[in-house]
Amino acid sequence: MLPRDKVQYLINRHLELEKELSSGQVNKKKFAEISKEYSDLNDIIKYAKEYLSYKKDTDDLNSVINDKNSDSEMKEFANNELENLKANYEINEKKIKLFLLPKDIADSKNAIIEIRAGTGGLEASLFASDLYKMYEKISQKKNWNIEIISISKSEAGGLKEVISLIKGKNIYSSLKYESGVHRVQRVPDTETQGRVHTSAATVAVLPEAEDLDIKLEEKDLRIDVFRSSGPGGQSVNTTDSAVRITHLPTGIVVSQQDEKSQIRNKEKGLKILKSRIYDYERQKIDQERSKDRKSKIGTGDRSERIRTYNFPQGRVTDHRINLTLHKLEEFMEGEIFDQMTENLSLQAQKEELDKIN
Repeated sequence: MLPRDKVQYLINRHLELEKELSSGQVNKKKFAEISKEYSDLNDIIKYAKEYLSYKKDTDDLNSVINDKNSDSEMKEFANNELENLKANYEINEKKIKLFLLPKDIADSKNAIIEIRAGTGGLEASLFASDLYKMYEKISQKKNWNIEIISISKSEAGGLKEVISLIKGKNIYSSLKYESGVHRVQRVPDTETQGRVHTSAATVAVLPEAEDLDIKLEEKDLRIDVFRSSGPGGQSVNTTDSAVRITHLPTGIVVSQQDEKSQIRNKEKGLKILKSRIYDYERQKIDQERSKDRKSKIGTGDRSERIRTYNFPQGRVTDHRINLTLHKLEEFMEGEIFDQMTENLSLQAQKEELDKIN
């Protein structure tokens, strides 16, 4: 149950901002800031008011139900209204909890998603390809724009690695819980005895860094050029178009060889490098702020197993929140992705609210 004073604060703050905006005494910069906060509160204020009036409304309806003078039609109406109130109360509480979740400044950013085949050989690369297709379908359904930055294919249509930029509204907030190890259990097409194999792929989701977020100094970069190579190491380019960029202060290295142009490879490499540095700095700050907190969600730790996709049993399980959905096919089609994300967000919010309360 949400503390009433926290919900009441939202309503009071909304009224304060409304008075400030209508006063005509706010400068342009402050006006923009207040307008943004006021607009955000507008989305939740209706639910906050309904949430606070729940007890009074239920008491009023129970009075009608228990009143001997109320006719059967009136009692039936009151009972139906009471059921609706109870259902709306839970929905309103959920919406308010999501709103109260501490805002991550990166939530509104685009995201760079990196998928790599892990343990499991060819089957792992096929699973990495399946994961990428899943994120493609999610992007299509949400009208996001997905653009491949770098791709390395394996045999039989698998992927050793793929790095993509996904653009749209609040992309990072929608995908940030995907970082970690994704494990698959299924019978490979090449398996003759029907045995279930286990393999894995890692997913890293980084907020796209803008120039304002990260400024790269030339003195901090070492840029090496070399010839691009294809599968098996054979040269696919007769010029030194591939680029390796090393950020000396952090030791982060990015290699890019997808493009025939050295300039384009450098541009793509710098985009990835900025986002990795931005993510590195964010993680460093988070660790300093919460050294003793063991959060199950959104740690970004690539070594943690976050989810298992079990094809023989048709289920997908997220281990951070112990949630199992017996709709694996729909999940891989991007149909019920939001159901998983919403539960992860609610759990993250619960942990944050528990710390505040």
